[in-house]
Amino acid sequence: MRLSVRRVALIAVGLTIAVSSIKSASLEPVVTEGIVNAPIAEVWKMLTTKEGIESWMVMKTDIDLRPGGLWRTSYSKDSSLDDDAAIHHLILAYDPGRMLSYRTIKAPGNFPFPTAIQKTWTVVYLEPAGEAHTKVTVHMLGFGDDEESRKMRAFFETGNKISLDNLLKRFR
Repeated sequence: MRLSVRRVALIAVGLTIAVSSIKSASLEPVVTEGIVNAPIAEVWKMLTTKEGIESWMVMKTDIDLRPGGLWRTSYSKDSSLDDDAAIHHLILAYDPGRMLSYRTIKAPGNFPFPTAIQKTWTVVYLEPAGEAHTKVTVHMLGFGDDEESRKMRAFFETGNKISLDNLLKRFR
């Protein structure tokens, strides 16, 4: 079967578009959102205070809420928050009651994507969603097109949903 030059060119263009869309898709943020049955002030406390964070997200934490501040967490109650089980985030920016942005600067020792996590950052947006309800939208950005980053993206598509579901349950 002989293909015409035009047909080969069309196939090549189609393949290029398909590959480009696959590559672009991996660079898109992971977006997770939900409506919390609580006013913004309460949700903000759940995101930015030790008591709040430990009530739904992790077993142990401390947070220095300021640009450049350190937010340390662990899923282990026995963690020193500086050990191999600890996760450290750098607070990039915040707008009280509206937005919190951070970047992971230390993952737990057993985290399977140690290089890819260093390239990402997260922005959490809060907005009113009716009386005493808050829309929470989490954008995790900075994913690359390499294999480690694609695998990590799939990990956080599930993990971020589980975390947000835990916040929703906290207010049920």
